[in-house]
Order: sequence, then structure tokens, then C-alpha cells
Amino acid sequence: MATVLYITAHPLNPEESYSLAVGKEFIEAYREANPTDEVVHLDLYKENIPQIDADVLRGWGKLRSGSTFDQLSEAEKSKVARLEEILNQFVAADKYVYVSPMWNFTVPPVLKAYTDATSIPGKTFKYTENGPVGLLPGKKALHIQASGSVYSEGPLAPIEMGHSYMNKILQFYGIESEAISVEGTAISEQAPLVKEKAIAQAKEVAKRF
Repeated sequence: MATVLYITAHPLNPEESYSLAVGKEFIEAYREANPTDEVVHLDLYKENIPQIDADVLRGWGKLRSGSTFDQLSEAEKSKVARLEEILNQFVAADKYVYVSPMWNFTVPPVLKAYTDATSIPGKTFKYTENGPVGLLPGKKALHIQASGSVYSEGPLAPIEMGHSYMNKILQFYGIESEAISVEGTAISEQAPLVKEKAIAQAKEVAKRF
């Protein structure tokens, strides 16, 4: 049995979001194809995802210097402990499905905060004399992203920083990743077809993911 983290980063619901609508169809198809797997839904807009702020940096610094957890301030304890929970859950999982819109050419801030929480040396990657090495080989991930325009090809491709960011982060961890683009949704006459095509692709990917 595999554990799948279904990580959504959109404040609306599937009826209002192209990315979530496609993600919902993917997960339903995945569950049908893998009935014994555990799917854990993380709605990042409802989760407590601490940003890496002064409390976190000072807390981590104190622990590295030999202080015990009990010696941290209450704010440091709360944030450091929560980040540890997020990291442990991430490392323990086998597969990852990220669902997000493209905002300003990249992922929403809450998803960036989540990847900050999971990018920890010694846990998801390590430094070597030949550069960083991922510590999570053999795992796989999918990023489903919706965008108003087309970014996978054409003149806007060079400024696409959603899929490209997620792919680089996941490769950094040693995780194999792929992407589904729900693009061109701002063009009203083609949006239903775009959504339909992406759902069909998602269902196919779900069968082998």
C-alpha cells in the first residue's frame, strides 16, 4: 500500500477552479485504480504552514548550537514543531500530487511556503562535494496547473515558472515528476474543451501513476 499526498493550493472549490476540477477527477480515477492506497488531502489554504521567519531561523539556530527544544521561545517551539510535522509527513509518503493555479507566472505563495517547509538538508536532500543530492529517489510526483494563457509552448514559454519551479524542486529531492497543463482557460470559447482534454489526460495518468 502506498501513501499519496494530494496537495491542493487553491482557495476555491472544484466547481470554481479548473485546476481543482482536474485534480478531483485524477484522484477519483487514482482511487479506483489503487483501492488499497491511502490518499491524504492537504488543502494548504486550511493547513498551518509556517513561513520561514525570524522565529524559525532563530529556533533552528539554537537547536544546531546545542539548545534543547524546551529552551526555545513559545513562538519558536510552535513553528519549529509544526514544520517538523510537515516534513516528516512529506518524507514518509510515497507519491505526491500537487494542484495549483498559475498566479503571476508561478505557484501561489502558500505552495511556495510548503516547498520551503519540505526543503530541508539531511531530510529531502544533502550537500556533497559534487553538489546537492536528492534523498527521496524512487518516489514520484505530479503537478496539475491551470493557467489563463498557454505557457507550455509559444512566446510565453520562457516566463513559465510554475511547472518549471515544481519540477526543479522535486528533482532536487530526487523525485521523478510530470505535469498536466490546463491552459488557455481565460479564452471562454475554448475553456470547456481545455478542461475536458485535461481531465481525460488526468484519468490516463492516474491509471499508471
